[in-house]
Amino acid sequence: MIGVLLVDDEWMVRAMLRTILESAEDLTVVAEAADGAEAVVQARRHRPDVALVDIRMPGVDGLTAVRQLRGGPKVIVLTTFDLDEYVRTALRDGAVGFLLKDASADEMTTAVRAVAAGDAALSPRVTRRMLSTFARPSPQDRALARLAPLTGKEREVLATLATGLANADVARQLHLSEATVKTHVSRILTKLGLTNRVQAAILAHHAGLVD
Repeated sequence: MIGVLLVDDEWMVRAMLRTILESAEDLTVVAEAADGAEAVVQARRHRPDVALVDIRMPGVDGLTAVRQLRGGPKVIVLTTFDLDEYVRTALRDGAVGFLLKDASADEMTTAVRAVAAGDAALSPRVTRRMLSTFARPSPQDRALARLAPLTGKEREVLATLATGLANADVARQLHLSEATVKTHVSRILTKLGLTNRVQAAILAHHAGLVD
């Protein structure tokens, strides 16, 4: 039997969740709490396997409760808010699941079983959003993509001039003539569609060519 702790400041929500969960033969609600502080007390007293925790509650909120429950029950954050900020914070602080309150009864019971077994559980809507975020190129990826037309030597020159060195210093460091460096710089600006060295240096920093 999987023991569940319900944490929500609205008693009607807790009653609804209890009805849903206890309709399953392998799930039982062992305790309820109206805020994060009470959740910690009830978790210590009843040692549930899983805690369903609302985010926005008076007093100690759900995100704080997630941190305080770490090492105890597996936490599923259950909320009406699917904001990326909440998802990232909750998962970073120890939650292993994130469901919206409009999830179906089957989604809720399946999620509780999953986290009790050591898996993670995310709302399909949240999962799609997170995958979309991870698939979106980062600023560094976009900057690197802009450098694709450059040759290896041109990248080397760009990385060196981005440290603030003049052409003569770049030439000495790379064992090139100053005229060759000037040619490389001119080609770099043309290929990247830039007008000056400062823009090139900024792009190099964004691409991670310079520490």
